[in-house]
Amino acid sequence: MFSQLVNVFKLRIGLLIAITAVAGYAVTPGGSLHPLEILLLGLVVLMSSASAGAFNQYIERDLDARMVRTRSRPFVTGSFKAGQIWLWSIALLLMLSVVVANWWFNSMVAFHAFMGAFTYGVIYTMWLKRRSAWNIVIGGLAGSFAVLAGAAAADPGMSSSAIILAVVLFLWTPPHFWSLAIALHKDYAEAKVPMLPVVVGDQKAAWIILANTILLVAVSLLPAFFDWGLGWFYLACAFVGGIYFIYKNIQLVQEPTRKKAMGNFFASLIQLTLVLIGSMLDIHVV
Repeated sequence: MFSQLVNVFKLRIGLLIAITAVAGYAVTPGGSLHPLEILLLGLVVLMSSASAGAFNQYIERDLDARMVRTRSRPFVTGSFKAGQIWLWSIALLLMLSVVVANWWFNSMVAFHAFMGAFTYGVIYTMWLKRRSAWNIVIGGLAGSFAVLAGAAAADPGMSSSAIILAVVLFLWTPPHFWSLAIALHKDYAEAKVPMLPVVVGDQKAAWIILANTILLVAVSLLPAFFDWGLGWFYLACAFVGGIYFIYKNIQLVQEPTRKKAMGNFFASLIQLTLVLIGSMLDIHVV
């Protein structure tokens, strides 16, 4: 049962989203939260992300049934029965997240937490995923809103570093998911989901991913070259992660196979992890 709940609420992704919120807080000057309050901040964002993840699986249960990767999800197998109780529970979880964010922190934290869930659950899942190759591009804003939620807990006006980190999350999402879409091209094609590789082909998609990644890495380095509070440790983390990600992208362009696509997919996780570690530790530890 626990593993199925982790699956349906997409808690692994939610944990990453929560960490990006903490990173947004960390890079924003003026923050004075107690460690337990920082934990609560991460929990609030995790709850909003979990509500969007569960809503995504509820709405897409017919689509999930047509894809090998998602056929074992609880709403597909019947482990969880789709019904009004699920929709009310998901709405309650999101409402609780927004209320706690507004009560304990401020209205901007609540707004960004809500917008992250709305972007993923409604704009991406309901409006774009089955209709447009731009689906994951716009959907990438969900991660950006998590960063902004964390930043707003320190300063509702936010900082340049927090804004850049939000842009990094926006630029990171497409190459991350497009790499997975190349690896699962057949799955998405048979389900008639217009992911970029299905629309333009794997080779062209690989070139677009490379261009996107170069822009992503360039933007991720900016905070170290301006007076935005991040220094050499952040620069080293962002540079190493970025160079590795670009290297894997080049391999994907040379050979757009499932193996290379999955290598690029995991490289994107390494790159983001290093950026987040660098941003959180540079100011407060190094």
